[in-house]
Amino acid sequence: MFEARDLSRPVEVVRDEHAPDALVFDCERDFETLPPAVAEDLGLVVNTLEPASYPAAWLPEDAPTLLSRYASSDLTIGMPGDGSVVWTRQTDPPIVLVKPRVEGSPESFVDFLLAEAFVELGLDTPEHFIGFFEDEYADLDQAVDLDPNSTYQIAAALYDGWTGLQTREVFAEWHEHSDRAELGDAWQDAGTRLEDRVAGLPRAVARGETDFADATELACASIKHAIELPAPFAALDTSAYRDHGPEYAIRWAEKTFDALAE
Repeated sequence: MFEARDLSRPVEVVRDEHAPDALVFDCERDFETLPPAVAEDLGLVVNTLEPASYPAAWLPEDAPTLLSRYASSDLTIGMPGDGSVVWTRQTDPPIVLVKPRVEGSPESFVDFLLAEAFVELGLDTPEHFIGFFEDEYADLDQAVDLDPNSTYQIAAALYDGWTGLQTREVFAEWHEHSDRAELGDAWQDAGTRLEDRVAGLPRAVARGETDFADATELACASIKHAIELPAPFAALDTSAYRDHGPEYAIRWAEKTFDALAE
């Protein structure tokens, strides 16, 4: 299921700086969440497995099953919305898993995704949004007037955006270093490709072409690329959000959904 992946020199440089102990594996099959038996197989290639767990009281009664499982003591690696490259600190050393879906993507973009994973691993931040919102997830659930799966999607997006406010400073600096300038170019190119889609989000939501959860996911994923966001997402691209985290996100959700209801 897992095969050690060779890294390009620029990606190795980023790993050495941000997550020097991390192991990287290609996965044989795509997944959202690894089956428990497969996840436990990682015990063969790491020193220890330390499953994350959170109080059940932090979750609303109608929380998606996968979120409840993640909060429990089960070893849960990979969650919906994680993308093509997944990292976890539930192992020692930490690991980065590359899904087969990256096949066909430009090599430079895959390198950026790997480098991004190492930068995120090096941050002193939770691995998942439930560790970010903690018991305030119930407040977000109350603010978001959507079904539980859409609330999950928005929570994951908001956490992704908050993380992006921190990582993009690192990405922007890559252009200043010849040994990782290619990664900086890939980061910038990915942002350029998103600009038109992001600019058109309010129109797409108003016409019913995109639902609000999908729009939030795209907008928040764009924060790390430092491109201009339209309202109401522009309010998330601020130092106030970076500084105040979950409280700010919940207040944003309250104001946004109040406005949508008018």
